[in-house]
Amino acid sequence: MDKFNHYFEMVPALSDELKEEAYKLRYQVYCLEIEGFSNPEDFPDKREYDEYDENSLHYLIRHRKSGEFAATARLILADAVFLERPFPLEAFCKVDSTLLPQNLNRMNLAEASRFCISKAFKKRTHYATTLTAINSDNWGRPYLSLEERQVLPHLSFALIACIIKGSYEHNVTHIYGTLEPAWFRFLASAGIHFTKIGPLTDYHGLRWPGIINVTDLLDNVAKKNTQLWDMLTDKGRFGG
Repeated sequence: MDKFNHYFEMVPALSDELKEEAYKLRYQVYCLEIEGFSNPEDFPDKREYDEYDENSLHYLIRHRKSGEFAATARLILADAVFLERPFPLEAFCKVDSTLLPQNLNRMNLAEASRFCISKAFKKRTHYATTLTAINSDNWGRPYLSLEERQVLPHLSFALIACIIKGSYEHNVTHIYGTLEPAWFRFLASAGIHFTKIGPLTDYHGLRWPGIINVTDLLDNVAKKNTQLWDMLTDKGRFGG
Protein backbone atom coordinates (compact mmCIF):
# COMPACT_ATOMS: atom_id res chain seq x y z
CA MET A 1 0.00 0.00 0.00
CA ASP A 2 2.72 2.49 0.96
CA LYS A 3 4.55 1.81 -2.30
CA PHE A 4 1.36 2.32 -4.32
CA ASN A 5 0.60 5.58 -2.52
CA HIS A 6 4.12 6.76 -3.25
CA TYR A 7 3.41 6.68 -6.99
CA PHE A 8 -0.37 7.16 -7.16
CA GLU A 9 -3.02 9.05 -5.21
CA MET A 10 -6.73 8.37 -4.80
CA VAL A 11 -8.64 11.56 -5.53
CA PRO A 12 -12.32 12.12 -4.66
CA ALA A 13 -13.77 14.14 -7.54
CA LEU A 14 -15.49 16.73 -5.38
CA SER A 15 -15.15 19.71 -7.71
CA ASP A 16 -16.78 20.20 -11.10
CA GLU A 17 -13.30 20.32 -12.62
CA LEU A 18 -12.38 16.89 -11.25
CA LYS A 19 -15.72 15.42 -12.31
CA GLU A 20 -14.96 16.69 -15.80
CA GLU A 21 -11.67 14.78 -15.67
CA ALA A 22 -13.59 11.62 -14.76
CA TYR A 23 -16.04 12.11 -17.64
CA LYS A 24 -13.18 12.76 -20.09
CA LEU A 25 -11.35 9.62 -18.98
CA ARG A 26 -14.57 7.62 -19.31
CA TYR A 27 -15.02 8.97 -22.83
CA GLN A 28 -11.49 7.90 -23.71
CA VAL A 29 -12.07 4.38 -22.39
CA TYR A 30 -15.73 3.69 -23.13
CA CYS A 31 -16.12 5.54 -26.43
CA LEU A 32 -12.69 5.18 -28.02
CA GLU A 33 -10.85 2.24 -26.48
CA ILE A 34 -13.66 -0.29 -25.94
CA GLU A 35 -15.44 -1.03 -29.17
CA GLY A 36 -19.22 -1.02 -28.95
CA PHE A 37 -19.61 0.21 -25.37
CA SER A 38 -20.71 3.78 -26.06
CA ASN A 39 -21.09 5.66 -29.33
CA PRO A 40 -18.70 8.65 -29.48
CA GLU A 41 -21.30 10.55 -31.50
CA ASP A 42 -23.57 10.54 -28.44
CA PHE A 43 -20.98 12.62 -26.57
CA PRO A 44 -19.89 15.48 -28.87
CA ASP A 45 -18.28 17.27 -25.91
CA LYS A 46 -16.01 14.21 -25.43
CA ARG A 47 -17.30 13.55 -21.93
CA GLU A 48 -19.06 10.27 -21.16
CA TYR A 49 -21.82 10.74 -18.60
CA ASP A 50 -25.42 9.77 -17.93
CA GLU A 51 -28.40 10.56 -15.72
CA TYR A 52 -26.91 8.72 -12.73
CA ASP A 53 -23.85 10.93 -12.42
CA GLU A 54 -25.63 13.72 -10.56
CA ASN A 55 -26.40 11.28 -7.75
CA SER A 56 -22.98 9.61 -7.65
CA LEU A 57 -19.67 9.84 -5.85
CA HIS A 58 -16.81 10.02 -8.32
CA TYR A 59 -13.19 8.99 -7.79
CA LEU A 60 -9.98 9.28 -9.77
CA ILE A 61 -6.54 7.69 -9.46
CA ARG A 62 -3.76 10.11 -10.37
CA HIS A 63 -0.16 9.25 -11.26
CA ARG A 64 1.82 11.63 -9.06
CA LYS A 65 4.86 12.09 -11.28
CA SER A 66 3.05 12.86 -14.54
CA GLY A 67 -0.18 14.25 -13.12
CA GLU A 68 -2.13 11.95 -15.46
CA PHE A 69 -5.37 10.38 -14.34
CA ALA A 70 -5.01 6.64 -14.70
CA ALA A 71 -8.39 5.34 -13.57
CA THR A 72 -11.84 6.31 -12.40
CA ALA A 73 -14.98 4.81 -10.84
CA ARG A 74 -18.26 5.99 -9.38
CA LEU A 75 -20.61 4.92 -6.60
CA ILE A 76 -24.26 5.59 -7.44
CA LEU A 77 -26.21 6.44 -4.30
CA ALA A 78 -29.91 5.88 -3.71
CA ASP A 79 -32.14 8.76 -4.72
CA ALA A 80 -33.36 10.22 -1.43
CA VAL A 81 -36.22 12.07 -3.17
CA PHE A 82 -37.40 9.14 -5.29
CA LEU A 83 -36.24 6.18 -3.23
CA GLU A 84 -37.67 3.59 -5.61
CA ARG A 85 -35.80 4.97 -8.59
CA PRO A 86 -34.09 1.93 -10.12
CA PHE A 87 -30.33 1.56 -10.05
CA PRO A 88 -28.84 0.72 -13.47
CA LEU A 89 -28.52 -2.94 -12.43
CA GLU A 90 -32.22 -3.05 -11.62
CA ALA A 91 -33.15 -1.30 -14.86
CA PHE A 92 -31.07 -3.44 -17.22
CA CYS A 93 -30.73 -6.83 -15.51
CA LYS A 94 -33.27 -9.41 -14.40
CA VAL A 95 -33.01 -9.51 -10.61
CA ASP A 96 -34.29 -12.39 -8.49
CA SER A 97 -35.63 -10.51 -5.46
CA THR A 98 -35.54 -13.70 -3.36
CA LEU A 99 -31.74 -13.57 -3.52
CA LEU A 100 -31.56 -10.06 -2.04
CA PRO A 101 -31.06 -9.45 1.70
CA GLN A 102 -34.36 -9.14 3.52
CA ASN A 103 -35.45 -5.73 4.82
CA LEU A 104 -32.61 -3.94 3.06
CA ASN A 105 -33.06 -0.17 3.38
CA ARG A 106 -32.47 1.35 -0.05
CA MET A 107 -30.69 4.30 1.54
CA ASN A 108 -28.02 1.77 2.58
CA LEU A 109 -27.71 0.44 -0.97
CA ALA A 110 -25.51 1.79 -3.77
CA GLU A 111 -24.13 0.62 -7.09
CA ALA A 112 -20.46 0.61 -8.09
CA SER A 113 -20.00 1.30 -11.77
CA ARG A 114 -17.93 2.92 -14.50
CA PHE A 115 -14.75 1.21 -13.31
CA CYS A 116 -12.17 1.97 -15.95
CA ILE A 117 -8.42 2.19 -16.35
CA SER A 118 -6.77 4.13 -19.14
CA LYS A 119 -5.36 1.97 -21.91
CA ALA A 120 -2.08 3.80 -21.40
CA PHE A 121 -1.80 2.20 -17.96
CA LYS A 122 -2.93 -1.30 -18.95
CA LYS A 123 -0.57 -4.20 -19.46
CA ARG A 124 -0.80 -6.17 -22.66
CA THR A 125 -2.58 -5.31 -25.88
CA HIS A 126 -5.15 -8.08 -25.47
CA TYR A 127 -6.30 -6.57 -22.17
CA ALA A 128 -6.97 -3.21 -23.81
CA THR A 129 -10.56 -4.28 -24.52
CA THR A 130 -11.42 -5.05 -20.89
CA LEU A 131 -12.65 -2.58 -18.32
CA THR A 132 -10.20 -3.44 -15.58
CA ALA A 133 -6.60 -4.49 -15.29
CA ILE A 134 -6.32 -7.90 -13.65
CA ASN A 135 -2.83 -9.21 -14.44
CA SER A 136 0.62 -7.97 -13.63
CA ASP A 137 3.20 -8.21 -16.40
CA ASN A 138 4.34 -6.21 -19.44
CA TRP A 139 2.74 -2.91 -18.52
CA GLY A 140 3.16 0.09 -20.79
CA ARG A 141 4.13 3.71 -20.19
CA PRO A 142 7.85 3.79 -21.04
CA TYR A 143 8.59 6.56 -18.51
CA LEU A 144 7.44 4.40 -15.60
CA SER A 145 10.14 2.84 -13.49
CA LEU A 146 10.20 -0.90 -12.84
CA GLU A 147 8.93 -0.29 -9.30
CA GLU A 148 6.06 1.85 -10.63
CA ARG A 149 5.09 -0.87 -13.12
CA GLN A 150 5.06 -3.40 -10.29
CA VAL A 151 2.33 -1.48 -8.45
CA LEU A 152 0.16 -0.88 -11.54
CA PRO A 153 -1.93 -4.05 -10.97
CA HIS A 154 -3.13 -2.42 -7.76
CA LEU A 155 -5.06 0.19 -9.74
CA SER A 156 -8.15 -2.03 -9.71
CA PHE A 157 -7.92 -2.48 -5.94
CA ALA A 158 -7.36 1.26 -5.51
CA LEU A 159 -10.69 1.88 -7.24
CA ILE A 160 -12.34 -0.61 -4.88
CA ALA A 161 -10.71 1.22 -1.96
CA CYS A 162 -12.36 4.43 -3.18
CA ILE A 163 -15.74 2.66 -3.27
CA ILE A 164 -15.17 1.37 0.29
CA LYS A 165 -14.36 4.90 1.45
CA GLY A 166 -17.52 6.27 -0.17
CA SER A 167 -19.61 3.49 1.35
CA TYR A 168 -18.21 4.18 4.81
CA GLU A 169 -18.87 7.90 4.54
CA HIS A 170 -22.46 7.49 3.26
CA ASN A 171 -23.70 4.59 5.40
CA VAL A 172 -23.80 2.17 2.48
CA THR A 173 -23.94 -1.41 3.73
CA HIS A 174 -24.55 -3.24 0.42
CA ILE A 175 -23.19 -2.63 -3.06
CA TYR A 176 -24.61 -3.67 -6.40
CA GLY A 177 -22.29 -4.51 -9.26
CA THR A 178 -22.55 -5.88 -12.79
CA LEU A 179 -19.47 -8.00 -13.31
CA GLU A 180 -17.80 -9.50 -16.33
CA PRO A 181 -17.20 -13.23 -15.64
CA ALA A 182 -13.41 -12.74 -15.58
CA TRP A 183 -13.75 -9.83 -13.16
CA PHE A 184 -16.12 -11.88 -11.00
CA ARG A 185 -13.54 -14.68 -10.76
CA PHE A 186 -10.69 -12.28 -10.12
CA LEU A 187 -12.48 -10.61 -7.23
CA ALA A 188 -13.43 -13.98 -5.74
CA SER A 189 -9.77 -15.03 -5.83
CA ALA A 190 -8.99 -11.96 -3.69
CA GLY A 191 -11.72 -12.81 -1.16
CA ILE A 192 -14.30 -10.41 -2.59
CA HIS A 193 -17.38 -12.58 -3.08
CA PHE A 194 -20.34 -11.02 -4.84
CA THR A 195 -23.61 -12.95 -4.64
CA LYS A 196 -25.16 -13.51 -8.06
CA ILE A 197 -28.73 -12.19 -8.02
CA GLY A 198 -29.82 -12.96 -11.55
CA PRO A 199 -28.87 -14.60 -14.83
CA LEU A 200 -25.90 -13.64 -16.98
CA THR A 201 -27.07 -10.59 -18.93
CA ASP A 202 -25.88 -8.86 -22.10
CA TYR A 203 -25.34 -5.41 -20.63
CA HIS A 204 -22.36 -3.83 -22.36
CA GLY A 205 -21.15 -7.41 -22.78
CA LEU A 206 -22.03 -10.46 -20.72
CA ARG A 207 -22.21 -9.65 -17.00
CA TRP A 208 -23.47 -11.12 -13.76
CA PRO A 209 -25.68 -8.88 -11.62
CA GLY A 210 -24.40 -9.16 -8.06
CA ILE A 211 -24.57 -7.73 -4.57
CA ILE A 212 -22.10 -7.71 -1.71
CA ASN A 213 -22.22 -6.78 1.96
CA VAL A 214 -19.40 -4.30 2.63
CA THR A 215 -18.63 -5.72 6.08
CA ASP A 216 -18.49 -9.27 4.71
CA LEU A 217 -16.23 -8.07 1.89
CA LEU A 218 -13.70 -6.64 4.30
CA ASP A 219 -13.92 -9.56 6.75
CA ASN A 220 -13.22 -12.06 3.96
CA VAL A 221 -10.33 -10.02 2.58
CA ALA A 222 -8.84 -9.68 6.08
CA LYS A 223 -8.77 -13.48 6.41
CA LYS A 224 -7.04 -13.87 3.05
CA ASN A 225 -4.72 -10.90 2.61
CA THR A 226 -4.03 -8.40 5.38
CA GLN A 227 -2.05 -6.15 3.02
CA LEU A 228 -5.02 -5.88 0.69
CA TRP A 229 -7.29 -5.21 3.68
CA ASP A 230 -4.95 -2.37 4.69
CA MET A 231 -5.24 -0.89 1.20
CA LEU A 232 -9.04 -1.20 1.02
CA THR A 233 -9.58 0.32 4.46
CA ASP A 234 -6.68 2.80 4.57
CA LYS A 235 -5.18 0.65 7.34
CA GLY A 236 -8.49 0.39 9.18
CA ARG A 237 -9.61 3.99 8.80
CA PHE A 238 -12.61 2.99 6.69
CA GLY A 239 -14.64 -0.06 7.53
CA GLY A 240 -12.13 -1.37 10.01
